[in-house]
Amino acid sequence: MANQLNTGSGEKLSDNVLYFARVLRSAGIPIGSGRILDAIKAIDKIGLADKSIFYWALHSVFVHKNEHREIFDQAFKIFWKNPRLLEKMMQLALPRLNTGTPGASDADINRRVQEAFNTDNMSKENYVHPSTEDELKFDAVMTYSESELLQGMDFEQMSSDEINKAKKVIAQMNLSIPQVKSRRFKNSSLRRKIDLRQSLKGANKFCGEYIPLRYKSRKDKNPPIIAICDISGSMSRYSRMLLHFMHVLTTLRNDVHTFLFGTRLTNVTRFLRFKDVDEALAATSSAVEDWSGGTRIGDCLKDFNFNWSRRVLGPGAIVLFITDGLDRGGGIGLSKQIKLIQKSSKRLIWLNPLLRYEEFAPKPTGVKAILPYVDEFRPIHSLESMDQLVNALSETNLQSRFNMAPWLQKLSEIENAECH
Repeated sequence: MANQLNTGSGEKLSDNVLYFARVLRSAGIPIGSGRILDAIKAIDKIGLADKSIFYWALHSVFVHKNEHREIFDQAFKIFWKNPRLLEKMMQLALPRLNTGTPGASDADINRRVQEAFNTDNMSKENYVHPSTEDELKFDAVMTYSESELLQGMDFEQMSSDEINKAKKVIAQMNLSIPQVKSRRFKNSSLRRKIDLRQSLKGANKFCGEYIPLRYKSRKDKNPPIIAICDISGSMSRYSRMLLHFMHVLTTLRNDVHTFLFGTRLTNVTRFLRFKDVDEALAATSSAVEDWSGGTRIGDCLKDFNFNWSRRVLGPGAIVLFITDGLDRGGGIGLSKQIKLIQKSSKRLIWLNPLLRYEEFAPKPTGVKAILPYVDEFRPIHSLESMDQLVNALSETNLQSRFNMAPWLQKLSEIENAECH
């Protein structure tokens, strides 16, 4: 039957489930030994009669996030369905599904799944009876240069090797943000503003008969940069890449502050001041308790406004607000808190990875609450979008900055449609 799963090596099924779990782990799905044991127990309970039940049994054990579904699906098709690939990998030691439909082409395979199946990772301890036949190869021919592909590639779709290359590119980014005028003064040769204190102090030398005029001007200073970054499950990969970007800023400039939030707000600025990026990110991960959890944007922004805003939002402050706007709290109190941040800063830039989709519309409750109070609304899903952010931060011409009118118009249309 086309619907049956056939195996000539039933006693090796548990070993093959173990290797399949290792493939998924290499492709980016976090899988521990407990889940592997649960998967083996599940297969032992349901048997191998129906391929659909077999698929969903493994899916229910190994997949716990939406972003892992595609990776699991493509890895499953390669590992359990394609006889040709299995012959090369396992010498037919693995069970096969006779589905009657051709397997996915190499071009359709997720890049992280490709990497997980790469022959370099297929050591003797990774699978049963390694094949001595021709080496399994994936077509990796590129029509563009590697750097061009890397620039436009979504962080979520990058392999681990591409992620490492992207981190090196981020470390070399050059950010030149225009300075702002400080409240403090300095001596100046320009005769614009008289420094009365220094002038009277200089008059003491002449016993008050002559008052030499002294002049002053405001000092220049780097504007404070504050990043408030969402670390919920849907933002995990993007927030980790943004942390590399913030580490570069923190080590090069003063007045850079980084806050991470999921269900609570955590100040990680002191950890990102470590010069070694691996040490900095390891300390950051240890300090954060709610990584890849839910999101309470309104509560976390309220905490920021109450405890931190007056400390870090100095003159000319630039706030980078990094989130997809999906709030588990239903957007309660969110508009009020984001409005307070906008009033206390010179520029509030919302960086949203969902803007990578052309069909994105401001329909979620959290997005509706935030959008009217931001100065700029930009994507942050690739090196190219990050480079655009660097250029935007370096602009000195206020007139050339982001135009929010189209987004506000789209938001108004959606709200009017909902009212009717």
